[in-house]
Amino acid sequence: VQLQAFGGGLVQAGGYLRLSCTASGSGFTIEAMGWYRQAPGKQRDSVATETGGGIRNYADSVQGRFTISMDGAKKTVYLHMNGLKPEDTAVYFCYVRWGYWGRTYLRETWGQGTLVTVSS
Repeated sequence: VQLQAFGGGLVQAGGYLRLSCTASGSGFTIEAMGWYRQAPGKQRDSVATETGGGIRNYADSVQGRFTISMDGAKKTVYLHMNGLKPEDTAVYFCYVRWGYWGRTYLRETWGQGTLVTVSS
C-alpha cells in the first residue's frame, strides 16, 4: 500500500486549504485514515482521523475549523482546513491503517508529507 498526498501550499491567516491523500494497492481494506502534522522543532501530532465506520476524531486545536472526510470507494481521505492560523503551519502527513483481505493483522503506512504554511 502506498499513499499520495496533495494540496499543501501557502495561505493567509483565515484562509482555506484542502488536503487529499489516496491509498493505492490491491487486496486490502482500510480500517482508518487520518492526518498528523509536525511543526519545526516539534513532535508529530495527530490532527484528525476517521475510521472505516465513519467515526471521526479531532485534535482540540483544530476542532470546529478542520473537517476530515473519507471516500472509501476511492480510498481517499480529505482534510478541509478553514480558518487557518499561523500556528497551523506544519508538514502534514497522511496515514492509513489497513489489512489484507481476510487477515486480522493491521499495518500502518505513511505518506510523504505536504507543507502547509499560513502567513499572518
